[in-house]
Amino acid sequence: MVAVRYQTAFRLYPYEKSADQEAAQPVRHPVVIVGGGPVGMAMALDLGKRGIACLVLDDHDGVGMGSRAICFAKRTLEICDRLGCGDPMVDKGVVWNTGRVYRDEREVYSFDLLPEGGHRRPAFINLQQPYFEQFLVAEIRRLQAAGAPIEIRGQNPVTGVRQQADHVVLDVDTPDGPYRVEADYLVACDGANSPIRTMMGLDFEGRVFEDNFLIADIRMMADFPVERRFWFDPPFNRGETALLHKQPDDVWRLDFQLGWNIDRKAELAPERIRDRVSAMIGAGVDFELVWTSIYTFRCCTMETYRHGQVLFAGDSAHQVSPFGARGANGGIQDADNLGWKLAAALNGEAPDALLDSYHTERKQAALENIKNSSRSADFLTPRNPAHALFRDAVLDLVEHFDFARPMVNSGRLSVPCIYDGSPLNGPDALGGGPARSRPGAPCSDAPVRDGFLLDRLTGRFAVLAINAAVPESLSIEGQPLDVIPLSAEDDATGALAHRYLGEAPCAVYLIRPDQHVVGRWPAFDPARIEAAFSQATGKV
Repeated sequence: MVAVRYQTAFRLYPYEKSADQEAAQPVRHPVVIVGGGPVGMAMALDLGKRGIACLVLDDHDGVGMGSRAICFAKRTLEICDRLGCGDPMVDKGVVWNTGRVYRDEREVYSFDLLPEGGHRRPAFINLQQPYFEQFLVAEIRRLQAAGAPIEIRGQNPVTGVRQQADHVVLDVDTPDGPYRVEADYLVACDGANSPIRTMMGLDFEGRVFEDNFLIADIRMMADFPVERRFWFDPPFNRGETALLHKQPDDVWRLDFQLGWNIDRKAELAPERIRDRVSAMIGAGVDFELVWTSIYTFRCCTMETYRHGQVLFAGDSAHQVSPFGARGANGGIQDADNLGWKLAAALNGEAPDALLDSYHTERKQAALENIKNSSRSADFLTPRNPAHALFRDAVLDLVEHFDFARPMVNSGRLSVPCIYDGSPLNGPDALGGGPARSRPGAPCSDAPVRDGFLLDRLTGRFAVLAINAAVPESLSIEGQPLDVIPLSAEDDATGALAHRYLGEAPCAVYLIRPDQHVVGRWPAFDPARIEAAFSQATGKV
C-alpha cells in the first residue's frame, strides 16, 4: 500500500525508558509480541487476561492516521466481547447488515448479511482502525491498573532476532540506544512487511494482483443510507468499480478501482481526488478530504506459521485482498486461536506441541480466506476475456433470476473458519445435530435467559448441557471447566435448540476456550469428555 506519510492519530504508549535497558543481562519474558496493531494488542489482551506476562514492542508510539481496516465482523466483535472491549466498539461503530450492488446507476440486487435473528452482535460494524486499536489499548490499561502483567513499549523497534534451543533473543533499538531482551515465545504481529519475517529469511507464497485502488476518506454531512454500496461500471468511474461505506464521525470511505498502469502521483493529487469524489457523491455536496491512499494487494501466505519459538499472526503470516474484510478479521481470529494455547503451554497445562495446531488451524483459515478473496478480485478485475464475459453475463442475469445472485462477487464478506479435520477435534456423536455446531465450528450465539449464550463462555473450557443432566462443577486434571446447564425454559425463542439440538432432544458439548466446539454427545459421559479434553489440549 502506498499512503500518505505516517501520522499519529492517538499517542497511546509514548516512549519511556524501561528497566530492561539497564539490566546487566538480557531479561527473559514469557511472551514478546512484536507489533502494536490490532492483532498484537488483541494478543496481549488475551494473554494478560489469562495471567500470562507479555511484552509488546512497537516501532511507533500509538495509532496511525487513516481508517485502513474499517469493517469488523460479528465474530471479531464476539471475540472482543470476551476480551472486554466489545461494547465501546459497537457503541462507536456504524452498524450495518444490508449491502446493495449496482451496475451503472441501476441497483441489480441487495442482500442482508444477518437475516437470522437472535444474535447479540450485528453482522458488521464500520469503525476506523485507530478507534479499534484505541479501545483494545484502553482495556489493556484498565487491566494493567488491576495488576495484569502486560507491558507496552513504544518506539522500540526490533532490529535482530536469533533463535536458541528454548528461547528467542531480540535486539531492540530505542531513542536512548539499543538493548537486548529474551522471550520464551515470540509472536510476530508486525504486518505485511514483517521485519521479523525478513530477518529470519522467510517469505510468502502467493499471487500479486495487477490493479490499483484509491481510498478516499472524506467528512461530509449527507443523508446517504447506512449500507454497503458497490458499483460495477458506474458513470463516475467507467469500466471500473467503486465502493461506499459510512464510518463514525461523519466520515465516509470511498474506494475507486483505478487499473494497473497509472500515474500514482497524479492520482493522489488532491484536486484529482476531489474531482472523483464530487462525481460520485454529487457536485453540490460539500466534503473534506481526511485521508487518502492507493493500494495494491497480494493474496499470499507463509508456508508455516510456527518456526520453533517464533509464531506469526495476522498480515505477517498471510495477506488477502481487501474484498470481503478478511484481513483484520482473520488476524483477530489468529490471536483468538493462539492465546489460550500459549497460556496452556506456559502454565504446564498442555505440551508445547499444542502450538503446532495453531499453524494447522489458522493456515486452513488463511487458505479459505485467500480462496474467497482471490475469487472476488478475479470477478472485479477479470484476468482474461473469458472471465470478463462470465462477469458481464452474471450481471445481466442477476436482476431477474435469483440463481445468479450467489455468483455476483463484490467481496464475499468475512465469516469464521470451521476447523474441519483439526487434530484437536473430538467425536461428533450427536445424531441429528446441526452442521453449524459440529466439531471445529465456532459457537453460534443464541438468546438465553438473562442474556446470550456466548456471554457465558468465559475463556476456559466449558461443558454446555442442553436438556441433559450434568454435574454442578467439573474439573479435569486439576483444570476447572465452566458448566453451563440449559433447558427448554432458558430457550424462549427456540434459537438455542435450532442451533445446537437440531433433531436431537438433548445434547452435551465440550467447547474450547476460543469458543470452538471440541465434540458433542447425546448425554454427559465423564470418560468421553475427559478423552476429548485430552485431545483438545494436544495430549493424545
